[in-house]
Amino acid sequence: MFERPKAGQKAVLVHLEFPGADFDSDRLEFVELCVSAGAEVLNVIGGSRKDPDSGLFVGSGKAQEVADCVAATGAELVIFNHPLSPSQERNLEKLIAARVLGRAGLILDIFAQRARTHEGKLQVELAQLQHMSTRLIRGWTHLERQGGGRGIGMTGPGETQLELDRRLIKTRIATLKRHLESVRSRRQQNRVARARNNVPTVSLVGYTNAGKSTLFNAMTGDSAYASSQLFATLDTTVRKLQLPAGEPVVLADTVGFIRDLPHDLVAAFRATLEEAREATLLLHVIDSADPERLARISQVEAVLKEIGADGVPSMQVFNKIDLREGEAPRIERDDQGLPVRAFVSARTGEGIDALREAIAERIRPQLQRYELLVPPRAARLRAQLFELNAILGEELDEEGNFRLSVSLPWERLRGLCVAAGLEPPPAPTVIEEWEMGL
Repeated sequence: MFERPKAGQKAVLVHLEFPGADFDSDRLEFVELCVSAGAEVLNVIGGSRKDPDSGLFVGSGKAQEVADCVAATGAELVIFNHPLSPSQERNLEKLIAARVLGRAGLILDIFAQRARTHEGKLQVELAQLQHMSTRLIRGWTHLERQGGGRGIGMTGPGETQLELDRRLIKTRIATLKRHLESVRSRRQQNRVARARNNVPTVSLVGYTNAGKSTLFNAMTGDSAYASSQLFATLDTTVRKLQLPAGEPVVLADTVGFIRDLPHDLVAAFRATLEEAREATLLLHVIDSADPERLARISQVEAVLKEIGADGVPSMQVFNKIDLREGEAPRIERDDQGLPVRAFVSARTGEGIDALREAIAERIRPQLQRYELLVPPRAARLRAQLFELNAILGEELDEEGNFRLSVSLPWERLRGLCVAAGLEPPPAPTVIEEWEMGL
């Protein structure tokens, strides 16, 4: 029988080159991931294969090389930059005599360390349990011991520890899914309320460590946690942001993406990722100093497609221009004159004001602006408009009337005016109204 080795921090890393992969770039990111997880990297073993070996992933010769390296260095852990099946992990651990972790397990461990809120911890626990449930396989001595009589309703006669663990994990997964469905429902209610109040949502998305949280803080004046670590932000942060003409929007900072993000993790973080799918506009934040930025853009777009957010209007934001010599803040436009790319430095603040203007340009076609005269007798209407965050500005004339500048769908404004006994304003074309207000 085989007893799993205990885990540790001293690690040997294994990274193989397969056809079509960028070996050097992927290797550097892999080492950074391991360091972010707290590993003490003792050695990195490379190699190349055309296809993975079904039993050991790396083949017997390379597996023995890894085992010899572990014995020579005293490593406690071997981390592969590749997805490993449960049987491959088990076969490797038997041969190497050290704990073996695949890429998915590594990312899950980092997420577990970074989760701060109750929701984030629930999502990570669900992903970990779903990952773990596929790794409860026979042949592990600590799971095969008999366990009858553990309490009323807990186990039947002769139930093995393996069967008990499987049942407990299944029960816990079901509980977590119920809790997260409740979270998802609350988030959806908040999004519906924002849509009803005509408040657009702008979501920051991008590869991990692109500077999303730093940009979020620069735009909102907030102090959300920002770090150069991979996956420093797991929990969605939402703040109200006033655009240059006074339009209110909601800005959401979301979890960063990465190549080969585990499917269990994507599924567990569905409630969080839906902020991106339901957004009015996506700001795709890109590290302009990253030599692999083009590949990172493609990888983020692949994740957006996986979560159903590939059809959401988006604008690219090239961050960290202060790290590129000669790069100036600017806005680039498409053939129709719409802003499609912004070049900024969230750290120094360069280009942030221009970015706010560009966001306003992108969302204005979806808004309508009206001038409304509200007499004192209709003060209730004014209060309702404030509750809806629909008032961009107001003036009080000599007769005590409120002259309001309002942003609201015409049908909604018409209903409120009729209920207050006022004549609603005519429905102008959106573009003309915004041009008049600029």
